[in-house]
Amino acid sequence: MKKLLKVLGVIVVCLVVLLVVLSITGFGPHGNTPGLWLKGNLVTTPVTDWSFANKIETVNVQTRTWYLLPHSVTTYCVAYNGQLYLTSVYRAGLTYPHGRSWNEDVARDPHVRIKMGDQLYDRTLSYVTDPAERASVIEAKKKNTLSRRYQPLPPSMCFTCWIVRGISAVRCPAG
Repeated sequence: MKKLLKVLGVIVVCLVVLLVVLSITGFGPHGNTPGLWLKGNLVTTPVTDWSFANKIETVNVQTRTWYLLPHSVTTYCVAYNGQLYLTSVYRAGLTYPHGRSWNEDVARDPHVRIKMGDQLYDRTLSYVTDPAERASVIEAKKKNTLSRRYQPLPPSMCFTCWIVRGISAVRCPAG
């Protein structure tokens, strides 16, 4: 029994040390592989025009999971009418928010941290339910010079859209 407790204690200590190291280094997402904390320079001033975001195709988004560790992913973005929108694609048979863990996290807690370049923005996301607004965002995405590779989605797939709102009242966990 004592040996088992020692082994479990060593495992717990190793996990705690690993989490501390990862919280310091960040361990952000890489391509399609999700990560944990996002690192960069926190921007606290309001952004009134997100059109600069059309110079990039993807951003990193850090969400809050139900199990208290941050979850960060890479997703597509587009600016439309000065607002920033984040998009994700759903396969046939999947419905919002299920099928994308970051969408499930945001549906539960809309406070996120967005990374563009080396800049971090703490914001709140709102799900876009208006079909006209969603269609306009998709059209803007098609016209975005960086989205020249844009291919229409097959009928079996669909976009979901999130609009980025002002600075959130609750900050993402510092990391």
